[in-house]
Amino acid sequence: MRKGAVHAFYFSVAPSLFGDIAERLHGHGITDSQSRIVVEKPFGRDLESARALNTMLAQHFQEQQIYRIDHYLGKETVQNLMAVRFANILFEPLWNAQFIDHVQITVAETVGVAGRGSYYDKSGAIRDMVQNHMMQLLCLIAMEPPYHFDPNAVRDEKLKVIRALEPVEDSDIVRGQYQPDGKEPGYLEDAENPDSRTESYVAMKVRISNWRWQGTPFYLRTGKKLRARTSEIAITFKEPPHSIFDDTGAPRANELVIRLQPNEGMNLKVMIKEPGPGGMRLVQVPLDMSFADALGSEGADIPDAYERLIMDVIRGNQTLFMRGDEVEAAWAWTDPIISAWEDAKRRPEPYDAGSSGPEEALRLMHRDNRRWREIRA
Repeated sequence: MRKGAVHAFYFSVAPSLFGDIAERLHGHGITDSQSRIVVEKPFGRDLESARALNTMLAQHFQEQQIYRIDHYLGKETVQNLMAVRFANILFEPLWNAQFIDHVQITVAETVGVAGRGSYYDKSGAIRDMVQNHMMQLLCLIAMEPPYHFDPNAVRDEKLKVIRALEPVEDSDIVRGQYQPDGKEPGYLEDAENPDSRTESYVAMKVRISNWRWQGTPFYLRTGKKLRARTSEIAITFKEPPHSIFDDTGAPRANELVIRLQPNEGMNLKVMIKEPGPGGMRLVQVPLDMSFADALGSEGADIPDAYERLIMDVIRGNQTLFMRGDEVEAAWAWTDPIISAWEDAKRRPEPYDAGSSGPEEALRLMHRDNRRWREIRA
């Protein structure tokens, strides 16, 4: 091993092998203080196993050498979310419960679990997506401004968000399983477990107990075999307290939509006068920014999320990687939700493949006089 060179070891294996690999790398003298290890999720399956995993890795590597990778954080739009919030005075004064009505985070997939059903059936949507990917998106939306764009400063603020999450009530969660559609099998067939109670879809209402977000709900949903493949964050602002225009029936709330996939970009929906004679008719239009269009052909060549994160590993920049205490805090919040499901022994709600999810998820929003954004590519 060349002295002074940076060596990164990527653990894209089952978590049960992490400890043995770390021990052998250290025992055979392959690593030094400049070495880094990249750990692929899942980071445990509950708080106990996550703590055990962190303890095993800490026996042979310092925390600054451990990179827990989540490819969602390498997406251009996710990083631009921090730039939009903290590099522009336009949004930050409005980024709180006084002006934001609610936030929706959606990660929808069109594929099922065929081919990986035995693994997924031991995991489910909340372990596979909510505890890691969606938790990270939630933290970036809700976090306070760090004192500096520094790895520990950013991760300190994310950790505060996780610790401020309120326990989720049973009535604020919907679980689902996709059904056969006549052409393709349903979840039970894909998982090869006719008695499975594992969810392929989950929607929940999440509250954050701090001054910035008290009273503003965050709605999270993710699922397999849905209508379209899309990931987005939608921030819906409150309507003006008083309208000087006649009631036209048009929505008056501004909305900032951040698209992670496909077609990464952002758009801000604003109200304008509809062109033409006949009075002041209002219409909502998007101010759209697609990265490919806005930055030209050179900007359109956006690096792959994994490519960007691996570059950060070599540079020694941990800003976009989860810290050990952050992972444990996420599991500490998630574990009671999963335990309550297992104790109740209820089957998930059925939903049609190619739909937007179970009907119960629609009612979760309707009772708050809100509605989910349409799932579309």
